[in-house]
Amino acid sequence: MREKLMELLESREEEMIKIRRHLHENPELSFKEEKTANYIADFYKDKDVEIETNVGNGPGIIVTIKGAKPGKTIGLRADFDALPIKEEADVPFKSKNEGVMHACGHDAHTAYLLVLGDCLIQLKDQLQGTIKLIHQHAEEQPPGGAKSIMETGKLDDLEAIFGIHVLPLGPAGTVGYHAGYSFNGRTYFKLVIKGQGGHGSSPDKANDSIVAGSHFVTAVQTIVSRRINPLHAGVVTIGSFDGKGSFNVIKDSIEIEGDIRYSNKEVQEVIEKEFHRIVKGIEALFGVTCELTYTPDYPPLYNDPELTDFVAETLKTAEDKDIKEVKEFPKLSPSEDFAYYLEKIPGSYFYIGCTPKDVDDPYFNHHPKFDIDEDAILVAAKAVGHVTCSYLDN
Repeated sequence: MREKLMELLESREEEMIKIRRHLHENPELSFKEEKTANYIADFYKDKDVEIETNVGNGPGIIVTIKGAKPGKTIGLRADFDALPIKEEADVPFKSKNEGVMHACGHDAHTAYLLVLGDCLIQLKDQLQGTIKLIHQHAEEQPPGGAKSIMETGKLDDLEAIFGIHVLPLGPAGTVGYHAGYSFNGRTYFKLVIKGQGGHGSSPDKANDSIVAGSHFVTAVQTIVSRRINPLHAGVVTIGSFDGKGSFNVIKDSIEIEGDIRYSNKEVQEVIEKEFHRIVKGIEALFGVTCELTYTPDYPPLYNDPELTDFVAETLKTAEDKDIKEVKEFPKLSPSEDFAYYLEKIPGSYFYIGCTPKDVDDPYFNHHPKFDIDEDAILVAAKAVGHVTCSYLDN
């Protein structure tokens, strides 16, 4: 079956590229991917599979392929939303949706999984077990789609889950892996500090929220420098300090917004505890009132070590001409809502090199000039195909 699957994938490489380019030309933002979801659902129309649409808090889709032979049940996931970025990449299939762009590679993710899924459907008489194809909406925009899909219970029967991300950390043909904590978690916060306004000439008759906020900005940086294990990663970023007013007026209230990143659950818990403690301290020290919104978006992504070793060994021994190098990638600092699946289901999220040919310094994901070597799409399909076959046959 594996040999036949690889032959089918190779024969449909141009179709994968065509799908990717269609999706690239027609990107849609998170929670607004109506046409993209319809395109995906139509692709599976009249095929011998079960299709569930509008799964979760948006247009998520689960396609279930039941093999002719009993066996394990696994999930394969690809995301399909785009970003609010004006495209600057010089490609003939440039985005037709002004200000929206597939700047992260989700178009390639969807293209590979559609064709891989169709090939697996064609081979279902030889398939041992069940495969659920998870076409997920809204990876880019918290609360994301993954958490809500998990909450439906439709994936409770999965014994393992796998996903990939195209990254320009190597040429097409490169597959990367990392066991354990692999992506950082993320939290959004907004703090409103309310004091008492007044005239600049009479500070004793006011209570300056800007002064209190300035102390807060300094104090929260000590969480990372003095409360976090130096061997672990944590970041507290103040992205907005809204205290604009008149030059001679003491502001009665300000708003501060920011972003918090953490490498593992231990760091997440320490930062949250210390953050709330500092906010209470600001209230006591300055006599102000604080209103805090503290919303964990995505947890740290934890790749099951055993399954990640399985993925690496499977691909290193695949002897596939299109998979040229399999190597360990470093831990990455961004966040990824695939982490919600991995909180409940053992699995591995690995990486497909996509650096464009003859480019030494590629634009990274989320850049307006981001582009990929489209050879990476076939590599993604074959890599996930090898892992699927090995896992179900093991």
